[in-house]
Amino acid sequence: MNAFVKFLIVLALFASTAHSGPLSYAICQTGCNTVWVACVAAAGGVAGVSTGGVAVPASILACNAAQGVCMAACVAAGLSPTL
Repeated sequence: MNAFVKFLIVLALFASTAHSGPLSYAICQTGCNTVWVACVAAAGGVAGVSTGGVAVPASILACNAAQGVCMAACVAAGLSPTL
């Protein structure tokens, strides 16, 4: 076999596996943020305004905690292989 054919075989092996990568990660984060803004608004707040503390309602703190879990799950979505 000549070098060119070997190169094409190796290239074909690498082309069969793909990662969802940055696009899936960005889509996931957009979804998390959209739901978070709606959650905070439903709790009577404005997303990004509260800094924490005793004055923040528990429902808004729950929205913030859920957003953190969702964003952490986005890492798995960005790294998972897809076909």
